[in-house]
Amino acid sequence: MKNHLKLAALGIALIATPAYAQVPTPPMITVSGEGTVSVPPDLALVDGGVTSEAKTAREATEANNSAMAKVLAALKSAGIDDKDLQTSRLSLFPQYAQQTRPNGGPNVITGYRASNRVTIRVRDVTKVAATIDTLVTSGANEVGGINFIVTKASQLLDDARTQAIVDARRKAELYAKAAGVTLGSPINITEDGANPPPAPMMMRKASADFASAPVAQGEEVLRVNVSVSWEIKPKQ
Repeated sequence: MKNHLKLAALGIALIATPAYAQVPTPPMITVSGEGTVSVPPDLALVDGGVTSEAKTAREATEANNSAMAKVLAALKSAGIDDKDLQTSRLSLFPQYAQQTRPNGGPNVITGYRASNRVTIRVRDVTKVAATIDTLVTSGANEVGGINFIVTKASQLLDDARTQAIVDARRKAELYAKAAGVTLGSPINITEDGANPPPAPMMMRKASADFASAPVAQGEEVLRVNVSVSWEIKPKQ
C-alpha cells in the first residue's frame, strides 16, 4: 500500500512540474560603436647597445663588455635609474669568410661578433632625444626600437568606452527609425578590444648624425570598439 502511495505521489509531482521551455530570443538590433581618446604618452622604451668584432671570442667579449660598461655608466650619469635599465639581449657569433670556390668547402671562421643590448625606460618623454644622444656619444653603435607608451591606458579608455556606447545608441536609433520600430533596452554589450600598442621604430646603426635627430612623441590614439544588442518593439 505504501509503495502505491509513493508511486502516485511521484506521478503527481511529475505532472505538476512544468517542462523547461526554451525562451524565445527577443527581436533586436545589433550594432557596433567606436570611441577614441587622444593622449600624450608618458613613457618611452629605447633599445640600444654595442656590437664589437674581434679575431677571437674572448677579445670580442672583452671589448664588448668594456664598451657596454661605458654606455651604462653614461646613462646612469644622465639620470637613468638602475631599475630603468634592463639587458634585452646578449649574443656571441662567429664570423665566416665568404666562399669563393665553386665547389664550396669547410666554413672558415675569420672572427667573432659580440653584442649587448639594453632597454631603457625613459619616464620623461621629453628626454628621449637626450637619452639617444647619451647612448651614441658614450659608444653605443646600435639604437632602435623606440616605443612610446601610455601607462594608464585602461583608465583613460573609460572616456572612449562612454563614447563607444553613445555611438552605438546613435546607430541603433537610426536603424530603428528606418525600420519603423522602437528601440528598447540594451540586451548585451561586448567590448571587442582596444587598439594595439604602437609599432616601434625599426632598429638601425647609430651614428653621430643619428644622435642629433629630433624625436617627436606626438599623441597616442586609444580606441575602443563595442558591440551592443538592443531590444526593439513595434511602434505604439
